[in-house]
Amino acid sequence: MTHVLKKDDPRAARGLRWLGGAALRPTRQRVALAALLVGDGRDRHVTAESLFDAAVGAGEQVSLATVYNTLRAFCDVGLLREITVDGSKSYFDTNMTDHPHFYWEDTATLSDAPVCELEIARLPEAPEGAEIAAVDVVIRLRRKP
Repeated sequence: MTHVLKKDDPRAARGLRWLGGAALRPTRQRVALAALLVGDGRDRHVTAESLFDAAVGAGEQVSLATVYNTLRAFCDVGLLREITVDGSKSYFDTNMTDHPHFYWEDTATLSDAPVCELEIARLPEAPEGAEIAAVDVVIRLRRKP
């Protein structure tokens, strides 16, 4: 098995640069997971389980608990956005711009929806003493029979 993290691996270098903008110590496991998340330069939506499977498949020695903790740390410093579906399933998005998502019910996967086609005409006022922190739009899709 080949390990994600090698000195000359451009994916690891890209992951290390991505981590460089955050106040996180670049541990071997963080850099390896960052390489899997952003190493190819494409945005993606992952679950902790799918990232764990990718890490194990790449030969990385990492526990599922470490993956969960690392994803939480990446969210806390603004590297990832967590999108929750059905109040229980969390997806982590590397695209930090404001954009809606499609949730595919048959495959339980998340994909970006075109932001240019979404119009929100008005939001309700936040209750007294509160402010709107974010608006997450998840459009649930079911394939036609």
